[in-house]
Amino acid sequence: MTSHPTRSGAARLATLALSLLSLLPAHAMSQTALAAAPAPVPALAIVNARIWTGDARRPWADALLVRGERIEAVGSSAEVKKRAGASVKTVDAKGMMVTPGFIDAHVHFLDGGFALASVQLRDAKTKETFIRRIREFAATVPAGTWILNGDWDHTGWGGELPERSWIDSITPNNPVWINRLDGHMNLANSLALAAAKVSRDTKDVAGGTIVRDAAGEPTGILKDNAQELMWSSVPSASMEMNLRALDAAMSYVAERGVTSVHHMGSWSDLDVFRRAHDAGALRTRISANVPLSTWARLRDEVKAHGHGDAWLRIGGLKGFVDGSLGSHTAAMLAPFTDAPNDTGLLVNTAKDLHDWTDGADKAGLQVIVHAIGDRAIRTQLDIFARVANEHGARDRRFRIEHAQHIAPADIARFGELGVIPSMQPYHAIDDGRWADRVIGAERAKGTYAFKSLLDHGAKLAFGSDWFVAPPTPLEGIYAATTRRTLDDKHPGGWVPEQKITVEQALRAYTSGSAYAGFQEKDVGVLKPGMLADVVMIDRDLTRVAPETIRDARVMLTMVGGRVVFDRDGVAH
Repeated sequence: MTSHPTRSGAARLATLALSLLSLLPAHAMSQTALAAAPAPVPALAIVNARIWTGDARRPWADALLVRGERIEAVGSSAEVKKRAGASVKTVDAKGMMVTPGFIDAHVHFLDGGFALASVQLRDAKTKETFIRRIREFAATVPAGTWILNGDWDHTGWGGELPERSWIDSITPNNPVWINRLDGHMNLANSLALAAAKVSRDTKDVAGGTIVRDAAGEPTGILKDNAQELMWSSVPSASMEMNLRALDAAMSYVAERGVTSVHHMGSWSDLDVFRRAHDAGALRTRISANVPLSTWARLRDEVKAHGHGDAWLRIGGLKGFVDGSLGSHTAAMLAPFTDAPNDTGLLVNTAKDLHDWTDGADKAGLQVIVHAIGDRAIRTQLDIFARVANEHGARDRRFRIEHAQHIAPADIARFGELGVIPSMQPYHAIDDGRWADRVIGAERAKGTYAFKSLLDHGAKLAFGSDWFVAPPTPLEGIYAATTRRTLDDKHPGGWVPEQKITVEQALRAYTSGSAYAGFQEKDVGVLKPGMLADVVMIDRDLTRVAPETIRDARVMLTMVGGRVVFDRDGVAH
């Protein structure tokens, strides 16, 4: 069985090469001439700010001094001005907020970059809109170009799954292979199915589903491991197109205050990042994680070359236990409320997960596993407990990604076992629109249980799961503090007892994610000696109504003293 669903391989998602040439930003990189990242500022002082440092010894300050890549001083405006001297560029923040750079603990970075240039289906609220957007996009790309990504959400138009019959007539010359926003099921048109030789005679796949109509014909929907049937037919992108996607992704997240990402992907993705790193072109710090089943290869790689540096780090292994709630492939202890004969599925066996975790842990590598349903979470917690007990104490920082629907008895186990819940708060206000129908109100009480996890001593890390959700920490903080669903039908918050404070959410996006990535010695807090990863926001998030946080704007983003986004040119 595969250790990772198909969504994780950006190289396999990149067949938009021809259309991307015209659709990606003009500043995109090429394979032979990568644009170098800006140099660090010689020195820069920010004064008259509301600085949330994230440092427990001095949580608030009003000025800081950056010199080169690192922070030289944090303190009062008078102190910093005196230390900086008259020759240093000084930015008057005029009361705006400054925080450590946001660390997105879970992204599919290249997929996100490619998705920026693909058909946009996330907000399609009707079947007609879904079809129209595909038709319009298909008209912009050459015949034969595969149409990918899309990020559709069938709950937006009432829950009916799309079918190839919806789009065959409007895509006669283009294979279509577009994903639901969670990546756990895709829709193929007939051209794509034919290219992959998927038909009524194709056998079912363990850990996946080929959705069929009453006559036994595939409808075009393939879930989880069944998606693997398609990928060998999907052409790969060139290195140039991957680098262009990376450049687009770095620009996009910089505008949103993200300075570091934990990328969940493939070895080919790592090749792309290394090319950019060697060219001095990275503007976002990347912790690159590769499939859990390849732990032996990573062991040898780290032994030969180490874990990397502050710009590009390797050492994490990403696995999967189950699918997603929206696709009814999350592994649950009891049947889905709306599907009483279905408890979801495991995309990998418990034995494989144990063997991979065991081997990786013996090699001193970090294990990072996707588990969404309560049965999946319990399965992986049991594996982590067994492996840790067998191998003895060490600083292993096991992670469960998403940790969405936790059985009440398992919440305390995260803190007890030292397992990091790496969660995405935007999912709570998105899934909260419909999750009660799928698992019922009682089970929903353990869904996105941010506060309960913190109360039981867990170290929380926050991210986005981009491309699945937008890589916007300000929206994530809004989601964690209000839990108001996107449809505004829960103004007091969906499962409101799981709301957390702004500072708790900030910590999860900064020092919490830094800890989850073994980065806490360099980033995650603002104090002397740390790398100058700094974000300026147009308002103090701790002093405004939580409902207005999503309206806040990032004004300035620095990574290692490099200005990578400056909305009004204040640092120039």
